[in-house]
Amino acid sequence: MDLRKLKTLIDLVSESNISELEITEAEGKVRIVKAGAAGTAVPMMMAPAPAMAPAVAAPAAAAAPAAEPVETGHVVKSPMVGTFYRASSPGAKPMAEPGQVVKEGESICIIEAMKIMNEIEADKSGTVTKVLVEDGQAVEFGQPLYIIE
Repeated sequence: MDLRKLKTLIDLVSESNISELEITEAEGKVRIVKAGAAGTAVPMMMAPAPAMAPAVAAPAAAAAPAAEPVETGHVVKSPMVGTFYRASSPGAKPMAEPGQVVKEGESICIIEAMKIMNEIEADKSGTVTKVLVEDGQAVEFGQPLYIIE
């Protein structure tokens, strides 16, 4: 199983209300169980590549919330857990850049969740003043993505 896909699955489990997820594919089987009250997901590999588990667990633990400076303007938040993409395909022009005027309902980014590409639309018209997330970064439900003024 692809390391990025495994990390996305771990992030989805740790940010959701489910306590356990099991996926079976041609390459093997993966079972992810949320550990204890801390709410961290721990992958339990049943596939032939158990050496991947420590490498994946470290980034998930490093995603501790950091104090963000208070931003002015309207904040566009993520409606789901997934992977944030600024463009519709690799190498394509970003859908929304700082300084760009966007209209309400216009697609401004994509969030991939479980191999489904979800276009996220601006919920307010205005000028994009800041992009708060890096391309390819895992995002949580309600995480700020853009500032629009």
